[in-house]
Amino acid sequence: MNKYIITAMIVFVLTIVGSIAMSQTTNSTDSATSSTAQSIVVHKSSTCGCCGVYVSYMKIKGYDVEVKDTENLEEVKQNLGVPSELESCHTTEVGEYVVEGHIPEEAIQKLITEKPDIKGIGMAGMPSGSPGMPGPKYGEFVIYEITNDGTKGDIFMKI
Repeated sequence: MNKYIITAMIVFVLTIVGSIAMSQTTNSTDSATSSTAQSIVVHKSSTCGCCGVYVSYMKIKGYDVEVKDTENLEEVKQNLGVPSELESCHTTEVGEYVVEGHIPEEAIQKLITEKPDIKGIGMAGMPSGSPGMPGPKYGEFVIYEITNDGTKGDIFMKI
């Protein structure tokens, strides 16, 4: 009985999260949707619901998303140079960059446009209200640089 209640609760939460993601993407001035679709690769666990919602968010934003389900995300993160203090539940490759976690599209667009000399960007954990995560947003999302040597760098941007 408890398994059914838990499953129902998970489905309910994912439905709410999906609705929130959909409602946050109705802005017709999205830079990704106004240009050619950028191809990205999202590495995630096959059982992670919030990662699936993040993939949907990025598709709605106009990205061509390839999903790679894996059971060994730690190896993927190590191979791509994600510092442990910035780890989250999924890792995205955007061109030559790595994007760790529930990063809003605005930050990815800034990364693509400005092309800084860094390995990528990351936001640790699973902050409430971030793309793919349910709940209200509490304060600014602080997104850090991932340096070329795979360490946590300076603040890339705050949203």
